[in-house]
Amino acid sequence: MALLILGLLLWAFGHMAKRLIPGFSKAMKGSERPATTAAIVLGTVLMIIGYRAWFGEFYWGRTPALAGINNLLMLISVYLFAAAGMKTWVARKFRHPMLTGVVVWAVAHLLVNGDTPSFVLFGGMGIWALAEMVLINRDQPKWVPPAAAGARKELMAVAGTVIVYGAIAGVHYVLGYPTFG
Repeated sequence: MALLILGLLLWAFGHMAKRLIPGFSKAMKGSERPATTAAIVLGTVLMIIGYRAWFGEFYWGRTPALAGINNLLMLISVYLFAAAGMKTWVARKFRHPMLTGVVVWAVAHLLVNGDTPSFVLFGGMGIWALAEMVLINRDQPKWVPPAAAGARKELMAVAGTVIVYGAIAGVHYVLGYPTFG
């Protein structure tokens, strides 16, 4: 439990430090990047170890319906990540497509993982993404949508989504988490 929570805290601090601590980047004079990267990487490792080691209370499990909803939400989540990187139509309509993708990812995983470690990991990541959106909006109230990317970028984002989703599903199978039931 402690490793998972510590990992979440390191992850969140690494991502939010420059917005939570005024003048953080100026005080560090650029040297904050290796430290924040290390905090994020260490946080990720601790979250994985802590999640896999913690056997908590179990409230519900997977059903075929929940697995189907999870898979659909995961496709949407992966697309939101692709849209953010490629500045597609969605990236011009939503200010935070990548963070929205994290929230969708968290909800999808909470649907099929009804145990305490999942509440902490996926719930914590979802809360972090929502808090990050609030901090970004506070720090930069004016938002200028990116320029149009064109139909080719849209198609590439969809194709990339399918490929990355397939890779994610494959990794889940290798780790013993059957994605499709």
